[in-house]
Amino acid sequence: MSAIVSISKLTKNYASGLSALKSIDLEIKKGEIFALLGPNGAGKTTLINIVCGIVTPTSGVVIADGHDIVRDFRAARMKIGLVPQELSTDAFESVWDTVTFSRGLFGRAPNPALIEKILRDLSLWEKRSQKIMTLSGGMKRRVMIAKALSHEPQILFLDEPTAGVDVELRRDMWNLVRGLREQGVTIILTTHYIEEAEEMADRVGVITKGELILAEEKATLMRKLGKRQLTLTLQSPMKELPPELQAWSLQLKDAGTQLEYSFDAQDERSDIPGLLQKLSGLGIGFKDLNTRKSSLEEIFVNIVSERAGATT
Repeated sequence: MSAIVSISKLTKNYASGLSALKSIDLEIKKGEIFALLGPNGAGKTTLINIVCGIVTPTSGVVIADGHDIVRDFRAARMKIGLVPQELSTDAFESVWDTVTFSRGLFGRAPNPALIEKILRDLSLWEKRSQKIMTLSGGMKRRVMIAKALSHEPQILFLDEPTAGVDVELRRDMWNLVRGLREQGVTIILTTHYIEEAEEMADRVGVITKGELILAEEKATLMRKLGKRQLTLTLQSPMKELPPELQAWSLQLKDAGTQLEYSFDAQDERSDIPGLLQKLSGLGIGFKDLNTRKSSLEEIFVNIVSERAGATT
């Protein structure tokens, strides 16, 4: 699949000495949902703002659907929709007027039928005549998305789009995102709700301290870096692990009533049958057994923690 956004050697340095982005290389495929994860201050918003033409890069090249964002700014910006973190709309305009005006800003001809469809998809149709100032925070967020979609962009940036939105509205927004992807729109999102990235994203990038430290297919990332965990609930509590169990990476939990074993599901040396056989031979009985795999959140925390440790 061809890249619709291509970022090469992108840096951003400020006069204060802050290096916000450090030689970012990234290609985003047409029609994918790409989740960009990272702690606060990692550089996520700076990267988005550069691609959208809001911030000027120190060096590097960004191509959006074939257009250089610096040399061919207008053509590039026409291809991009942005839903920023901050709620910034004209409080005294109606929903209909602000979304229609936003389309006009990009030189698009009036298209009332399209605006109606966008408002209906975002459950804003019944509020089309209301002033923005009368809306709830969640509805204002929907208006921001409607404005970003009004000029029919092929690339949509969602910077923390569900921050402060209740669960029901969040679910509606993700249904909309899935529908946009089906229409061929490429979606790049940042989110603090990692479970959303786990559910929605095709690929995941992790950025920290201005460096993009990985960009992987989500399934590949989960397979490569995810761990499985076996928990045995013991029939009788144990005070300490017998020496015969040292071959396995085991931990006693819950006052010695649980035995926890973390392992790589791809590693043939995990040898769970051997562990269970050894427990039986030692007369250690268990009354329950369950397994689970690492979540994307656990993988993300581990990657960032390891990176922080490596740079200190």
